[in-house]
This record gives sequence, structure tokens and C-alpha cells, in this order.
Amino acid sequence: MSDLVPGPVMAVMVHVADPDAALAWYRQAFPSAVLKHVAEPHRFRCLDVDGVQLELVPADEKVGAGARGSVVYWRVTAFDEALARIVALGARAYRGPMDIEDGMRMGQVLDPWGNCIGLRGPR
Repeated sequence: MSDLVPGPVMAVMVHVADPDAALAWYRQAFPSAVLKHVAEPHRFRCLDVDGVQLELVPADEKVGAGARGSVVYWRVTAFDEALARIVALGARAYRGPMDIEDGMRMGQVLDPWGNCIGLRGPR
């Protein structure tokens, strides 16, 4: 029997060179984010973004900042406004924006550390 519980994403780990700078950036990118307390001696910073734990972890020799290979999609209520805010904060457009199924828009950007962020929201 598996201990895995199907359901929504609980936590996302993002590798960054400077967790404090990333914390400030992500708090602006996601205005609803709430700072979570993380007990010492952990060096990472943590935000709750609408029920998903966003862990901003120092990059090391094993996993560099901007580790490639995955895109985490965040659902937004106003796609164009959310995309514009994140780009204004220094994210680089990577893919899209484009119309997708079910009346939605999708776009991907790279944060200042090279991590890929996906946004999905209504047209």
C-alpha cells in the first residue's frame, strides 16, 4: 500500500542563490502570499501561496539555482494582470502567453534565478 495521497500540490521547492532576495521578489509576484515561520537551523524561506507551501531553498553544489526540468503552474484569477506584474518584477517571458483549452490562457516565465513559473487563468 502506498503512503502517497493523491491531491493538489502541497509544497514547491525553488532553488535560489539568495533566499532573502527571492522571498522579497516572490512576495511581490504573489500579493496573497503569507510568510511562514521556519524553525532554525533551516536556511530556507517559506511562503504560503493560496495553500501551497513555496520553499525558497539555497542552491548548492548538487542543485544549482534555476534547476531545470519542471514548471509549476499557478492558477490566477486575472491572467494578463498577473503576467504583467511578474514580468515587471524582472521575470523573462519563456513560452506564451497563449490560449489553451477551457477558455484559459497559459504562459511561462523565468524568475531572476532561472526557475520556470507557469501561470494559467481565464482569457
